[in-house]
Amino acid sequence: MKKDKKIISKWMYWFSFALALILVYKILDSFADIKMWFSNLFSVLSPFIVGIIIAYILYIPSRKFEQIYGKVKIIKKRARPLSIFTVYILFILLIIIGIRFLVPAITSSFQDLVNNFQSYYISIKESIMALPEDSIFKSERFMNVINQFNGFKIEDYINLNMIGQYAQGVISFASGIFDMFVSLVVSLYILLDRKKIIDFIKKFVGAFFNNQSYKNIGKYFHRTNEIFCKFLSSQFLDAIVVAILTSVAMSIMHIKYAVMLGLFIGLFNLIPYFGAIIAVTISVILTILTGGISQAIEMAIVVIILQQIDANFINPKIVGESLEISPLLVIFSVTVGGAYFGILGMFLAVPISAVIKLLITDWVEYKYQKKAELNKLTNQSE
Repeated sequence: MKKDKKIISKWMYWFSFALALILVYKILDSFADIKMWFSNLFSVLSPFIVGIIIAYILYIPSRKFEQIYGKVKIIKKRARPLSIFTVYILFILLIIIGIRFLVPAITSSFQDLVNNFQSYYISIKESIMALPEDSIFKSERFMNVINQFNGFKIEDYINLNMIGQYAQGVISFASGIFDMFVSLVVSLYILLDRKKIIDFIKKFVGAFFNNQSYKNIGKYFHRTNEIFCKFLSSQFLDAIVVAILTSVAMSIMHIKYAVMLGLFIGLFNLIPYFGAIIAVTISVILTILTGGISQAIEMAIVVIILQQIDANFINPKIVGESLEISPLLVIFSVTVGGAYFGILGMFLAVPISAVIKLLITDWVEYKYQKKAELNKLTNQSE
Protein backbone atom coordinates (compact mmCIF):
# COMPACT_ATOMS: atom_id res chain seq x y z
CA MET A 1 0.00 0.00 0.00
CA LYS A 2 2.80 2.38 0.97
CA LYS A 3 4.66 1.44 -2.22
CA ASP A 4 1.58 2.32 -4.31
CA LYS A 5 1.28 5.67 -2.56
CA LYS A 6 4.94 6.46 -3.27
CA ILE A 7 4.46 5.59 -6.96
CA ILE A 8 1.32 7.76 -7.17
CA SER A 9 3.12 10.61 -5.37
CA LYS A 10 6.08 10.29 -7.74
CA TRP A 11 3.85 10.33 -10.81
CA MET A 12 1.90 13.32 -9.45
CA TYR A 13 5.19 15.19 -8.92
CA TRP A 14 6.39 14.57 -12.49
CA PHE A 15 2.94 15.32 -13.89
CA SER A 16 2.86 18.67 -12.05
CA PHE A 17 6.40 19.42 -13.20
CA ALA A 18 5.52 18.64 -16.86
CA LEU A 19 2.34 20.72 -16.57
CA ALA A 20 4.36 23.66 -15.20
CA LEU A 21 6.84 23.35 -18.10
CA ILE A 22 4.00 23.34 -20.63
CA LEU A 23 2.44 26.38 -18.93
CA VAL A 24 5.74 28.31 -18.98
CA TYR A 25 6.30 27.36 -22.65
CA LYS A 26 2.80 28.52 -23.61
CA ILE A 27 3.28 31.80 -21.76
CA LEU A 28 6.60 32.45 -23.51
CA ASP A 29 5.18 31.30 -26.85
CA SER A 30 2.20 33.65 -26.48
CA PHE A 31 4.19 36.49 -24.91
CA ALA A 32 3.20 38.97 -27.65
CA ASP A 33 -0.51 38.17 -27.14
CA ILE A 34 -0.17 38.41 -23.36
CA LYS A 35 1.66 41.72 -23.71
CA MET A 36 -1.10 43.01 -26.00
CA TRP A 37 -3.75 41.85 -23.51
CA PHE A 38 -2.05 43.69 -20.64
CA SER A 39 -1.63 46.74 -22.88
CA ASN A 40 -5.36 46.75 -23.66
CA LEU A 41 -6.20 46.21 -19.99
CA PHE A 42 -3.94 49.11 -19.01
CA SER A 43 -5.61 51.29 -21.66
CA VAL A 44 -9.07 50.46 -20.27
CA LEU A 45 -7.98 51.02 -16.65
CA SER A 46 -5.90 54.14 -17.41
CA PRO A 47 -8.57 56.63 -16.22
CA PHE A 48 -8.76 54.79 -12.89
CA ILE A 49 -4.95 54.64 -12.58
CA VAL A 50 -4.69 58.36 -13.35
CA GLY A 51 -7.47 59.01 -10.83
CA ILE A 52 -5.57 57.09 -8.13
CA ILE A 53 -2.38 59.07 -8.88
CA ILE A 54 -4.25 62.40 -8.78
CA ALA A 55 -5.92 61.39 -5.50
CA TYR A 56 -2.57 60.46 -3.92
CA ILE A 57 -0.93 63.73 -5.02
CA LEU A 58 -3.88 65.84 -3.81
CA TYR A 59 -4.19 63.79 -0.61
CA ILE A 60 -1.07 65.46 0.81
CA PRO A 61 -2.38 69.08 0.75
CA SER A 62 -5.94 67.85 1.42
CA ARG A 63 -4.82 66.29 4.69
CA LYS A 64 -3.18 69.57 5.74
CA PHE A 65 -6.30 71.61 4.99
CA GLU A 66 -8.46 69.06 6.81
CA GLN A 67 -6.30 69.47 9.92
CA ILE A 68 -6.67 73.26 9.70
CA TYR A 69 -10.45 73.17 9.15
CA GLY A 70 -10.81 70.56 11.91
CA LYS A 71 -9.70 73.17 14.46
CA VAL A 72 -12.60 75.49 13.55
CA LYS A 73 -15.73 74.43 15.47
CA ILE A 74 -18.23 75.81 12.94
CA ILE A 75 -16.92 73.73 10.03
CA LYS A 76 -15.31 70.87 11.95
CA LYS A 77 -17.91 68.31 10.81
CA ARG A 78 -17.44 69.25 7.17
CA ALA A 79 -13.64 69.54 7.32
CA ARG A 80 -12.99 66.74 4.82
CA PRO A 81 -15.29 67.83 1.95
CA LEU A 82 -14.24 71.48 2.45
CA SER A 83 -10.54 70.54 2.34
CA ILE A 84 -11.07 68.51 -0.84
CA PHE A 85 -13.04 71.38 -2.43
CA THR A 86 -10.24 73.82 -1.52
CA VAL A 87 -7.55 71.58 -2.97
CA TYR A 88 -9.43 71.05 -6.25
CA ILE A 89 -10.03 74.81 -6.62
CA LEU A 90 -6.31 75.50 -6.06
CA PHE A 91 -5.38 72.67 -8.43
CA ILE A 92 -7.59 74.12 -11.19
CA LEU A 93 -6.25 77.65 -10.53
CA LEU A 94 -2.65 76.39 -10.88
CA ILE A 95 -3.53 74.76 -14.21
CA ILE A 96 -5.18 78.00 -15.43
CA ILE A 97 -2.20 80.11 -14.32
CA GLY A 98 0.21 77.69 -16.00
CA ILE A 99 -1.75 77.75 -19.27
CA ARG A 100 -2.29 81.53 -19.13
CA PHE A 101 1.21 82.72 -18.14
CA LEU A 102 3.90 80.04 -17.96
CA VAL A 103 3.19 77.99 -21.10
CA PRO A 104 3.21 80.98 -23.52
CA ALA A 105 6.41 82.40 -21.96
CA ILE A 106 8.24 79.06 -22.07
CA THR A 107 7.00 78.26 -25.59
CA SER A 108 8.09 81.68 -26.86
CA SER A 109 11.51 81.38 -25.20
CA PHE A 110 12.04 77.89 -26.55
CA GLN A 111 11.03 78.85 -30.09
CA ASP A 112 13.36 81.88 -29.97
CA LEU A 113 16.23 79.68 -28.76
CA VAL A 114 15.66 77.20 -31.60
CA ASN A 115 15.53 79.94 -34.24
CA ASN A 116 18.61 81.83 -33.01
CA PHE A 117 20.85 78.96 -31.91
CA GLN A 118 23.26 79.26 -34.86
CA SER A 119 23.61 83.03 -34.45
CA TYR A 120 24.40 82.51 -30.75
CA TYR A 121 26.99 79.91 -31.72
CA ILE A 122 28.68 82.21 -34.26
CA SER A 123 28.74 85.06 -31.74
CA ILE A 124 30.33 82.97 -28.97
CA LYS A 125 32.89 81.50 -31.38
CA GLU A 126 33.93 84.99 -32.51
CA SER A 127 34.30 86.02 -28.86
CA ILE A 128 36.53 82.98 -28.18
CA MET A 129 38.66 83.64 -31.27
CA ALA A 130 39.23 87.22 -30.04
CA LEU A 131 40.77 85.95 -26.79
CA PRO A 132 44.57 85.72 -26.32
CA GLU A 133 46.26 82.62 -27.75
CA ASP A 134 47.22 81.34 -24.29
CA SER A 135 43.61 81.44 -23.07
CA ILE A 136 42.21 78.17 -21.73
CA PHE A 137 39.21 78.62 -24.02
CA LYS A 138 41.50 78.41 -27.08
CA SER A 139 42.98 75.06 -26.11
CA GLU A 140 42.77 72.29 -28.69
CA ARG A 141 40.34 70.18 -26.66
CA PHE A 142 37.95 73.07 -26.00
CA MET A 143 38.05 74.21 -29.64
CA ASN A 144 37.24 70.66 -30.79
CA VAL A 145 34.15 70.73 -28.61
CA ILE A 146 33.14 74.14 -30.00
CA ASN A 147 33.70 73.04 -33.61
CA GLN A 148 31.40 70.07 -33.14
CA PHE A 149 28.50 72.52 -32.96
CA ASN A 150 29.40 74.01 -36.35
CA GLY A 151 26.35 73.56 -38.58
CA PHE A 152 24.42 72.03 -35.71
CA LYS A 153 20.72 72.73 -36.04
CA ILE A 154 18.85 72.27 -32.80
CA GLU A 155 15.53 72.23 -34.66
CA ASP A 156 16.60 68.92 -36.28
CA TYR A 157 16.63 67.31 -32.83
CA ILE A 158 14.28 69.34 -30.68
CA ASN A 159 11.50 71.45 -32.11
CA LEU A 160 7.91 72.12 -31.33
CA ASN A 161 6.70 69.64 -33.95
CA MET A 162 8.91 66.86 -32.59
CA ILE A 163 7.96 67.71 -29.05
CA GLY A 164 4.39 67.25 -30.17
CA GLN A 165 5.33 63.84 -31.56
CA TYR A 166 7.20 62.88 -28.39
CA ALA A 167 4.24 63.90 -26.24
CA GLN A 168 1.66 62.31 -28.55
CA GLY A 169 1.45 59.16 -26.44
CA VAL A 170 0.86 61.18 -23.28
CA ILE A 171 -1.65 63.46 -24.98
CA SER A 172 -3.60 60.56 -26.48
CA PHE A 173 -3.54 58.89 -23.07
CA ALA A 174 -5.30 61.79 -21.40
CA SER A 175 -6.89 63.71 -24.27
CA GLY A 176 -10.33 62.09 -24.08
CA ILE A 177 -12.70 64.32 -22.16
CA PHE A 178 -14.51 61.27 -20.84
CA ASP A 179 -11.29 59.69 -19.56
CA MET A 180 -10.25 62.88 -17.80
CA PHE A 181 -13.71 63.26 -16.32
CA VAL A 182 -13.61 59.67 -15.04
CA SER A 183 -10.12 60.25 -13.59
CA LEU A 184 -11.23 63.36 -11.70
CA VAL A 185 -14.39 61.64 -10.42
CA VAL A 186 -12.35 58.61 -9.30
CA SER A 187 -9.83 60.83 -7.50
CA LEU A 188 -12.67 62.78 -5.85
CA TYR A 189 -14.40 59.63 -4.56
CA ILE A 190 -11.10 58.17 -3.34
CA LEU A 191 -10.39 61.30 -1.31
CA LEU A 192 -13.94 61.46 0.07
CA ASP A 193 -14.16 57.74 0.92
CA ARG A 194 -10.53 57.08 1.79
CA LYS A 195 -11.43 56.01 5.36
CA LYS A 196 -13.89 53.39 4.03
CA ILE A 197 -11.32 52.19 1.48
CA ILE A 198 -8.59 51.89 4.13
CA ASP A 199 -10.97 50.07 6.51
CA PHE A 200 -11.87 47.58 3.76
CA ILE A 201 -8.18 46.97 2.96
CA LYS A 202 -7.50 46.39 6.66
CA LYS A 203 -10.32 43.83 6.88
CA PHE A 204 -9.17 42.15 3.67
CA VAL A 205 -5.58 41.83 4.92
CA GLY A 206 -6.79 40.72 8.36
CA ALA A 207 -8.86 37.94 6.78
CA PHE A 208 -5.82 36.32 5.13
CA PHE A 209 -2.99 36.93 7.63
CA ASN A 210 -2.40 36.20 11.29
CA ASN A 211 -2.32 39.00 13.88
CA GLN A 212 1.46 39.50 13.82
CA SER A 213 1.65 39.62 10.02
CA TYR A 214 -1.37 41.96 9.97
CA LYS A 215 0.36 44.34 12.40
CA ASN A 216 3.60 44.24 10.41
CA ILE A 217 1.84 44.93 7.10
CA GLY A 218 -0.06 47.84 8.69
CA LYS A 219 3.11 49.25 10.23
CA TYR A 220 5.13 49.14 7.01
CA PHE A 221 2.24 50.43 4.90
CA HIS A 222 1.94 53.41 7.26
CA ARG A 223 5.69 54.05 7.25
CA THR A 224 5.92 53.74 3.45
CA ASN A 225 3.04 56.17 3.01
CA GLU A 226 4.75 58.61 5.42
CA ILE A 227 8.04 58.39 3.51
CA PHE A 228 6.43 58.99 0.10
CA CYS A 229 4.14 61.77 1.38
CA LYS A 230 7.03 63.55 3.08
CA PHE A 231 9.32 63.19 0.08
CA LEU A 232 6.79 64.16 -2.62
CA SER A 233 5.31 67.14 -0.76
CA SER A 234 8.69 68.53 0.30
CA GLN A 235 10.37 68.03 -3.08
CA PHE A 236 7.53 69.61 -5.09
CA LEU A 237 7.25 72.57 -2.73
CA ASP A 238 11.02 73.03 -2.72
CA ALA A 239 11.09 72.85 -6.53
CA ILE A 240 8.48 75.63 -6.75
CA VAL A 241 10.47 77.82 -4.33
CA VAL A 242 13.72 77.25 -6.26
CA ALA A 243 12.00 77.92 -9.61
CA ILE A 244 10.55 81.23 -8.36
CA LEU A 245 13.81 82.38 -6.72
CA THR A 246 16.00 81.57 -9.72
CA SER A 247 13.50 83.05 -12.21
CA VAL A 248 13.33 86.32 -10.23
CA ALA A 249 17.12 86.47 -9.78
CA MET A 250 17.76 85.82 -13.49
CA SER A 251 15.14 88.38 -14.50
CA ILE A 252 16.85 91.01 -12.31
CA MET A 253 20.17 90.12 -13.98
CA HIS A 254 18.49 90.52 -17.41
CA ILE A 255 19.36 86.97 -18.43
CA LYS A 256 17.55 85.84 -21.53
CA TYR A 257 15.00 83.02 -21.08
CA ALA A 258 14.98 83.70 -17.31
CA VAL A 259 11.56 82.13 -16.70
CA MET A 260 12.31 79.06 -18.82
CA LEU A 261 15.70 78.49 -17.16
CA GLY A 262 14.29 79.12 -13.67
CA LEU A 263 11.51 76.58 -14.22
CA PHE A 264 14.03 74.15 -15.71
CA ILE A 265 16.30 74.43 -12.64
CA GLY A 266 13.30 74.06 -10.32
CA LEU A 267 12.06 70.91 -12.07
CA PHE A 268 15.49 69.29 -12.10
CA ASN A 269 15.86 70.16 -8.43
CA LEU A 270 13.35 67.33 -7.84
CA ILE A 271 16.23 64.93 -8.58
CA PRO A 272 18.60 64.86 -5.58
CA TYR A 273 22.27 65.86 -6.17
CA PHE A 274 22.44 65.27 -9.93
CA GLY A 275 19.40 67.35 -10.86
CA ALA A 276 20.85 70.66 -9.69
CA ILE A 277 24.23 69.96 -11.35
CA ILE A 278 22.66 69.05 -14.71
CA ALA A 279 20.26 72.02 -14.70
CA VAL A 280 22.88 74.61 -13.73
CA THR A 281 25.37 73.26 -16.29
CA ILE A 282 22.83 73.45 -19.15
CA SER A 283 21.70 76.91 -17.97
CA VAL A 284 25.31 78.14 -17.95
CA ILE A 285 25.85 76.85 -21.50
CA LEU A 286 22.68 78.57 -22.75
CA THR A 287 23.63 81.81 -20.98
CA ILE A 288 27.08 81.69 -22.60
CA LEU A 289 25.37 81.44 -25.98
CA THR A 290 22.87 84.24 -25.30
CA GLY A 291 24.77 86.64 -23.03
CA GLY A 292 28.45 85.78 -23.07
CA ILE A 293 30.88 84.15 -20.66
CA SER A 294 30.90 86.95 -18.07
CA GLN A 295 27.11 86.93 -17.70
CA ALA A 296 27.15 83.12 -17.50
CA ILE A 297 29.73 83.22 -14.69
CA GLU A 298 27.66 85.81 -12.80
CA MET A 299 24.54 83.71 -13.28
CA ALA A 300 26.31 80.55 -12.12
CA ILE A 301 27.57 82.29 -8.96
CA VAL A 302 24.09 83.64 -8.11
CA VAL A 303 22.35 80.29 -8.79
CA ILE A 304 24.94 78.35 -6.78
CA ILE A 305 24.44 80.76 -3.86
CA LEU A 306 20.67 80.28 -4.13
CA GLN A 307 21.16 76.49 -4.27
CA GLN A 308 23.26 76.64 -1.10
CA ILE A 309 20.64 78.78 0.66
CA ASP A 310 18.01 76.25 -0.41
CA ALA A 311 20.09 73.24 0.65
CA ASN A 312 21.03 74.64 4.07
CA PHE A 313 17.97 76.67 5.10
CA ILE A 314 14.87 76.35 2.89
CA ASN A 315 14.93 72.60 2.14
CA PRO A 316 15.54 71.47 5.76
CA LYS A 317 12.72 73.80 6.88
CA ILE A 318 10.32 72.33 4.28
CA VAL A 319 11.36 68.70 4.71
CA GLY A 320 11.56 68.79 8.50
CA GLU A 321 12.80 65.38 9.60
CA SER A 322 15.04 63.80 7.02
CA LEU A 323 14.43 60.40 5.43
CA GLU A 324 17.51 59.17 7.32
CA ILE A 325 19.44 58.14 4.22
CA SER A 326 23.16 58.71 3.86
CA PRO A 327 24.38 60.84 0.93
CA LEU A 328 26.26 57.81 -0.44
CA LEU A 329 23.05 55.75 -0.58
CA VAL A 330 21.19 58.66 -2.22
CA ILE A 331 23.85 58.99 -4.96
CA PHE A 332 23.88 55.20 -5.49
CA SER A 333 20.05 55.04 -5.63
CA VAL A 334 19.73 57.94 -8.06
CA THR A 335 22.45 56.47 -10.32
CA VAL A 336 20.84 53.01 -10.43
CA GLY A 337 17.32 54.42 -10.76
CA GLY A 338 18.36 56.67 -13.64
CA ALA A 339 20.24 53.89 -15.43
CA TYR A 340 17.28 51.50 -15.43
CA PHE A 341 14.19 53.71 -15.28
CA GLY A 342 15.25 57.13 -16.60
CA ILE A 343 14.10 60.44 -15.09
CA LEU A 344 11.21 58.83 -13.18
CA GLY A 345 13.64 56.29 -11.69
CA MET A 346 15.97 59.08 -10.54
CA PHE A 347 13.07 60.91 -8.92
CA LEU A 348 11.55 57.88 -7.11
CA ALA A 349 14.88 56.26 -6.24
CA VAL A 350 15.25 58.07 -2.89
CA PRO A 351 11.88 57.18 -1.28
CA ILE A 352 12.08 53.60 -2.60
CA SER A 353 15.59 53.29 -1.13
CA ALA A 354 14.30 54.66 2.17
CA VAL A 355 11.59 51.96 2.26
CA ILE A 356 14.07 49.18 1.34
CA LYS A 357 16.51 50.47 3.98
CA LEU A 358 13.72 50.42 6.58
CA LEU A 359 12.78 46.81 5.73
CA ILE A 360 16.39 45.58 5.73
CA THR A 361 17.25 47.43 8.98
CA ASP A 362 14.22 45.98 10.79
CA TRP A 363 14.91 42.47 9.43
CA VAL A 364 18.58 42.61 10.54
CA GLU A 365 17.54 43.93 13.96
CA TYR A 366 14.96 41.13 14.31
CA LYS A 367 17.50 38.44 13.36
CA TYR A 368 20.11 39.94 15.69
CA GLN A 369 17.69 39.94 18.65
CA LYS A 370 16.65 36.35 17.91
CA LYS A 371 20.28 35.28 17.83
CA ALA A 372 21.02 37.15 21.07
CA GLU A 373 18.06 35.46 22.81
CA LEU A 374 19.19 32.05 21.53
CA ASN A 375 22.73 32.64 22.80
CA LYS A 376 21.35 33.75 26.15
CA LEU A 377 19.27 30.56 26.50
CA THR A 378 22.27 28.43 25.48
CA ASN A 379 24.48 30.09 28.11
CA GLN A 380 21.84 29.62 30.81
CA SER A 381 21.44 25.91 30.00
CA GLU A 382 25.19 25.40 30.29
